[in-house]
Amino acid sequence: MNQLDERLFLALNFDGGPVWDRIMLTLSGTTMWIPLYILILWLVWRRSGWRGMLLFLVLMVAAVVLADMVAGIFKHNGLLGDLLPDFEPRWRPMFTPSLEGLDISPDSLNLLRRLSPEELEAAGYTASWRVHVPPEAVSGYYGSVSAHAATIVALSLFAARVIRRRWFSGLMICCTLVVCYSRIYLGKHFPMDLVWGALVGAVLGWAAWAVYRRFAPQKKAAK
Repeated sequence: MNQLDERLFLALNFDGGPVWDRIMLTLSGTTMWIPLYILILWLVWRRSGWRGMLLFLVLMVAAVVLADMVAGIFKHNGLLGDLLPDFEPRWRPMFTPSLEGLDISPDSLNLLRRLSPEELEAAGYTASWRVHVPPEAVSGYYGSVSAHAATIVALSLFAARVIRRRWFSGLMICCTLVVCYSRIYLGKHFPMDLVWGALVGAVLGWAAWAVYRRFAPQKKAAK
């Protein structure tokens, strides 16, 4: 399974140059998605009024925070990072020596990734990287479970169930795929890291929807 996962990652990861690097770093960030969050809250307000929107906002934040915390369990970070002390986390692709054909430790590869081309040459490493990683993306150690996948899926599923518009569901699917792919492009996650994260997010997003459906005010009457 790991070999298939690695082959799929290598097929999807490529060097798109500075322009694609900047695009993917932006897509993987938070700031550019603020208009989407505003759109979601506006659509919920139109459908359920202020009370419904406030309930949605509380549940959305709870689902996203929990998704991030649960993902952190498997990477030994965050508030619940000590919950599974015997679990061996999976290194990010950028720190997986076998992908580069190197017989070194992940920690050593981590150090190499942070060196400039001149420093790499001085260290005796002159080959080109097989895994493309923009310099700004070199961070963290472990990739599974993907917190990005968990949080975006939790948000997307919850929002789509509440708003219930075909065009909006399509928009959220596209946003989810874009965010998840950006993590592969940046060398942050293997595809299965994203799959496990998506499953975590789906559970929490569905749970948030179940609570919302139980306590949300009735739909506003059409005028």
